Amino acid sequence: MPYPSIDAPEQSRPLFVTDDPDVLDDLLRLAAAAGVEPEVVDAVVAARRSWLAAPLVLLDARLAGTAAVAGLSKRPGLVLVAVSADDADVWRRAVEIGAEHVVVLPDAEQWLVGRLSDAAEPTDGSHSDAEVVCVIGGRGGAGASTLAAALSFAGLRRGLPTVLLDADPLGGGIDLLLGGEDQPGLRWPDLAGASGRVAASTLRGSLPSVDTLTVLSWDRGDTLQVPVTAMRSVLGAARRGGGLVVVDLPRRVDAAAEVALAHARITYLVVPAEVRAAAAAARVAASIRSTTREVHVVVRGPAPGDLEPEVVAASLGLPLAGYCRAEAGLAAALERGEPPGRRRGPLSRMADLLLDDVTGFAGVDAARTSGLAFDLPDD
Repeated sequence: MPYPSIDAPEQSRPLFVTDDPDVLDDLLRLAAAAGVEPEVVDAVVAARRSWLAAPLVLLDARLAGTAAVAGLSKRPGLVLVAVSADDADVWRRAVEIGAEHVVVLPDAEQWLVGRLSDAAEPTDGSHSDAEVVCVIGGRGGAGASTLAAALSFAGLRRGLPTVLLDADPLGGGIDLLLGGEDQPGLRWPDLAGASGRVAASTLRGSLPSVDTLTVLSWDRGDTLQVPVTAMRSVLGAARRGGGLVVVDLPRRVDAAAEVALAHARITYLVVPAEVRAAAAAARVAASIRSTTREVHVVVRGPAPGDLEPEVVAASLGLPLAGYCRAEAGLAAALERGEPPGRRRGPLSRMADLLLDDVTGFAGVDAARTSGLAFDLPDD
């Protein structure tokens, strides 16, 4: 299933100027790959209205002389598109009209797809790339998906555009945890063939949404892997949209998970307060230490043998981010399809504190977590 075309606002539409149907066909194909819908005119005089407003202008090199004669103002983001590198005059014309680049088709197709995707993104400096937070369980049923969802809603409470990526094909689908399995939109199997640069607006407009949280999960089919190219494209687009990206990872780290870990500001390792769970988590920690920048431990209670969270973290050689005790009614709420961490409570407050670590790396000390512990049910 291809990416749907998401109409960009009028002022954000790239402008194509060409009277050559073959060149136009090539440019429209590249625009579709970038997920943008351009404005198209077949004469320089018709380009006057949008010449300065368009974020990017792709001008057929054969018309560059006409543009100079027409007196169109020099502007940033002007690219001449040629079909032959042997036309010596194209470079002279590029200088005359102040073009930033001269590209030759088909050699420059990949570059143009990226440039078109960039043109669809905000250019007012209103945001930087999103922070990426990864969550991984120390053993099965550790509560990693629950914590990932709670962190995502913590991001929304801060007014951050937030994307939750479910990278665990064997996790049952985080959309089920959120009660959003019936929401329309693309799932990972639909994006298996994704590659290259994708516009952030295209991605977010194509995915399901649960209470304004953008979610990419799995369908109920038998696809069991996220291709590395798909993860790179999706994660790149999500990051360019600004705000926060939370990635729920599988315990057996695959190549796609390594892509997410490499971009993570911090990774939370969720570990039940049990000796065997700590031993299993040591293997998980060893598999991700060299791939990601910071790994912090979230210990989940209760502790059947009174194993202290500090001891668990110390055994792993990692800083303790928080300890989780029981939150009444949380497990039942999840069975009803109520998203974890959406409403105020111990879980959401802990998620707020953990999100502080994304920017401060101060850790969650005992004073901050006093009275705010919760229990993550098996997910």
